[in-house]
Amino acid sequence: MTRNPPAKLSLPDFDRAQLLIVGDVMLDWYWHGLTSRISPEAPVPVVHVQTEETRVGGAGNVALNAAALGAHVRLLGLAGQDAHADRMEQLLHEGGVECFLQRVGGSKTITKLRIISHHQQMIRADFEDHFPELNGDELMFTFEHQLREVEAVVLSDYAKGALRDSIKLISAARRAGKPVIVDPKGRDFERYRGATVITPNLSEFEAVVGRCESETDIERKGVALRDALELDAVLVTRSEKGMTLIARGHAPLHLPTRAREVFDVTGAGDTVVATLSAALGAGIPLDEAVALSNVAAGIVVAKLGTATVGRPELQQAIHQDPHSARRGNMLARVSLLPWRAKRRADKPSSVSN
Repeated sequence: MTRNPPAKLSLPDFDRAQLLIVGDVMLDWYWHGLTSRISPEAPVPVVHVQTEETRVGGAGNVALNAAALGAHVRLLGLAGQDAHADRMEQLLHEGGVECFLQRVGGSKTITKLRIISHHQQMIRADFEDHFPELNGDELMFTFEHQLREVEAVVLSDYAKGALRDSIKLISAARRAGKPVIVDPKGRDFERYRGATVITPNLSEFEAVVGRCESETDIERKGVALRDALELDAVLVTRSEKGMTLIARGHAPLHLPTRAREVFDVTGAGDTVVATLSAALGAGIPLDEAVALSNVAAGIVVAKLGTATVGRPELQQAIHQDPHSARRGNMLARVSLLPWRAKRRADKPSSVSN
């Protein structure tokens, strides 16, 4: 038996959300130009580059998305000792993110160069080495220090080296009573044991549990995965088919996609986990947080490249939903944050910067 989506959505006070985001940060570098001929040297198009821009990707994009909603965000990640790291920190500070980037000697900042012509990506070149000289003790020390100042932790894994000690990070956060939201990568989900919720896309999910022929398969295998890894919930993002939430103690929740136009899916998963985390950090129930992240994903896929969704855009999209005002049944609230009741009793409802 499945549940219906929440009866009506509204934006929480994202200013209450204090988040620590840890993961793989990278610089997305875009070259834009026109293509009018084929190279005489090889059968490839010649792009006359006219403009360029830089954006922050990976865990940095998660942080910027959460900050754009109004959350207070700290970001912990790895970078090289180079100008690309300097540029990344500048963009993050401009976006309202407090940076704690560990500069690793001998490595370069992860950079992805995309050449684009007529809104079409022609080629992508990646620069990375997975930080072989990393000393994880420094990252862990910073993590434990910052953990005291936040109410929720996000692990954004792009398999680039920052989360090689994910089990230690999760254990430390859970001992401190903080929920952990994980955007996973790869086939080894054992690395996320004990997290609060993981958010694989369907391909990532099937790579671990096997092919799913139906929603029933997703539900059954999601429950098995959730229980095996001692998670509170699994959220499977399913592209044009929406999302499926499998939370402990509640029937599965299927949400149809909110995207009206899909222009570029780059960074859509970042937007989902950022909105989900900011909403949970603001204290709303899981089902509503998932529904909000579904709306945010529908907005961001209509934009080019790694992009953020601001609070006004999200508010407008909710008001334009023809279904939210007509659903009559209110659901039992799903909350992953039982620790919050005590914290609210101990501190004012508003959070100062």
